[in-house]
Amino acid sequence: MKHNIESAELSVEVNSIGMELSSIRSKQSNQEYLWQGDPAFWTGQAPVLFPIVGTLKNGQMIHQGIPYSLERHGFIRDSPKPRLVDSGTDFLRFDMTWDAETLKIYPFKFSLEITFLLNGKSIQIQHRITNTGDETMRYSIGAHPAFNCPLKENESYSDYYLEFEEEETDATWLIDPSGLISLEQKPMLDHTKNLPLHSHLFDHDALVFKNLKSRSVKLVHQKNGPVLAVDFEDFNYLGIWAKPAAPFVCIEPWLGIADSVDSNQEFSEKEGILKLASGHSDQKSYSITILE
Repeated sequence: MKHNIESAELSVEVNSIGMELSSIRSKQSNQEYLWQGDPAFWTGQAPVLFPIVGTLKNGQMIHQGIPYSLERHGFIRDSPKPRLVDSGTDFLRFDMTWDAETLKIYPFKFSLEITFLLNGKSIQIQHRITNTGDETMRYSIGAHPAFNCPLKENESYSDYYLEFEEEETDATWLIDPSGLISLEQKPMLDHTKNLPLHSHLFDHDALVFKNLKSRSVKLVHQKNGPVLAVDFEDFNYLGIWAKPAAPFVCIEPWLGIADSVDSNQEFSEKEGILKLASGHSDQKSYSITILE
């Protein structure tokens, strides 16, 4: 079921299935900014990644000697279990909690609450993660919003670029065919703020950045200027992805990352994994701002 919030400038929809953004539309121009999930390329729109980001080695992680199987990006996306627990004209709040089925694949008791707060042209997405169990909980969380690119029929993908807030020098970590982070890097950003988009940029899967200084990225049209910004102060990894030659681009703030090819699969030793004490909560937020 989809739920709507509005400001004077934007109309925003969120699907209770997966607590997933499903529309960001300008009231003035009727422009849709969020990818609408064309199955010819990719049916997702903005899935929530929890309690892992990316792929586990051999599809499993180990906790206290017991293997648990988790699909890529975890079990929130496409889940019908989240509930709408509060709403107003400018906000929606959903939650999902552990149950007997989640314990079979993820051995921690949790509550995940996501609030979508719309203010003018900016949407803040707040994730509140609570450890409701008796032991220290380990988790990752990430966002996967996809944006239409190009926006208009007379434009091409290469008319656009991504602009980082800081000048960056960083390499992308290559992803092997099984979805794991390889031990190889490829130079990608060399004393620049700009990453040009082109149809072959994602021929070898996502770009994975571990060492960016920036905590904001803009989608920019070469002639018409900035389209939107994703701000991710609480997140220290960034993925950028699209299906090859697809008319969208994902800007993905992550707290966590796929297993590396040499992972020992111990969940407590997984790169980027977060710890949360019993009875405690973490809040991690990012925002999407329309700049046109």
